[in-house]
Amino acid sequence: MPEGDTVLQTATRLHEALAGQVLTRSDLRVPRFATADLSGRTVLDVTARGKHLLTRIEGGLTLHSHLRMDGAWRVYAPDERWRGGPEHQIRAILANEEHIAVGYRLPVLELLRTSDEDRVVGHLGPDLLGPDWDPGPALDRLRAAPERPLGEALLDQRNLAGIGNVYKCELCFLARVTPWLPVGALPDGALPRLVTLAERLLNANRDRPTRTTTITSELRTPPSPPNATPAQSAPATTPARAPARPRARPPVRVQERLYVYGRARRPCLRCGTPIRLADQDDRPTYWCPGCQSGPTP
Repeated sequence: MPEGDTVLQTATRLHEALAGQVLTRSDLRVPRFATADLSGRTVLDVTARGKHLLTRIEGGLTLHSHLRMDGAWRVYAPDERWRGGPEHQIRAILANEEHIAVGYRLPVLELLRTSDEDRVVGHLGPDLLGPDWDPGPALDRLRAAPERPLGEALLDQRNLAGIGNVYKCELCFLARVTPWLPVGALPDGALPRLVTLAERLLNANRDRPTRTTTITSELRTPPSPPNATPAQSAPATTPARAPARPRARPPVRVQERLYVYGRARRPCLRCGTPIRLADQDDRPTYWCPGCQSGPTP
């Protein structure tokens, strides 16, 4: 699921493939911009702003895209087979002599003047992965609505930009409160610690291929081998030997990458209580009833 860390990784890949190169092909497959031709223009840079992607192009243009739930950009060599999805899901193609960038399932794709970027990202709060990250304004925005459930407040990109549903669930678990607890009901000092932790988690994952929030492991016992079959019948004069009992297999330590997200009904890594699942604002939300205090559905 695209969140601030994975969007930044996408921006980095696109920047490495496109920046400084002249476009030899452009194809924007949305009705409003279907006739726009960017061929012959140089891509200046690709940057992430929260969960938004801004591809800046010579001539004062910016291609703005947002991945939302399942959008993706893929980069291919000219002779490489495209594997991001069926043809009808392609929304954008940007190519130069060395690389082809293909945008799949992009729910937001628009071409605008670079001077108008504020129209699409100006509402965002401080960017957790941005060079100008400042926790102060983020805390002020979160505290402005003390009655709002914490999970909803963390997802509101106007408060702080980059947190998606996975981080929402993981951050609430690490804060030991449910996502339905009002922001104003957090213990003293908990909100600044939570915002600091959010910045640390996203930065820790900015270069990882797989998102990880855990520092513990879960002990699991692998399934025992099937029972040994009894030996073939021995002569009547020889006492039958009891079938061999299968040897117990030692537990193995399996690294879990997330504490609660996607782990419904599985034991909590800390207390063993089964993880619960419910919707919050139409998003699947995971929490541990043993570790997290606060209201629940």
